[in-house]
Amino acid sequence: MAKLIYAAITSLDGYVADEEGKFDWAMPDDEVHGSVNDLERPVGTHLYGRRMYDVMVAWETMPTGSDQPAVMRDFAAIWRAAEKIVYSTTLETVASARTRIERSFDPEAVARLKAQADRDISIGGPHLAAQALGAGLVDECHLYVNPVVVGGGSAALPDDVRIQLDLLGVRRFENGVVHLHYRVRP
Repeated sequence: MAKLIYAAITSLDGYVADEEGKFDWAMPDDEVHGSVNDLERPVGTHLYGRRMYDVMVAWETMPTGSDQPAVMRDFAAIWRAAEKIVYSTTLETVASARTRIERSFDPEAVARLKAQADRDISIGGPHLAAQALGAGLVDECHLYVNPVVVGGGSAALPDDVRIQLDLLGVRRFENGVVHLHYRVRP
């Protein structure tokens, strides 16, 4: 069975975007980007909410010439190779290959996808991840905590879900980012 993995780049106070919706403070350097690439490499399917898909779809047309940083070329290839499911009631068409739209998040369908998949599945976006966490579907959480406090915005984790976690790993990067890797207790 595949694992469902939630990964997020957050501020120290737990936000993926500030109150204005900005996340420029979360731009990873090459070391952090390489770690994210290694995390995403075994993923066969990405589950996205509409807003996260709107951000990530840029990787479909991101330049990948030799003049681009190696970590960006690598991530573009990883992202383009994966299947993508976008959960949206308003998106009419997709702008990326290997992508389909689902109108609602169905926990039973995601459980079946996990049972049938031969590669791990990632879930992106805090609102969609909150639904999966609430349904008990997430197996692991990876938080890349940035050394910045933004004071409010879009929280990486939901307020209304209690989950017990086991710490599997910690990695400190030169730029002050800390990667926390947790397993969700059954």
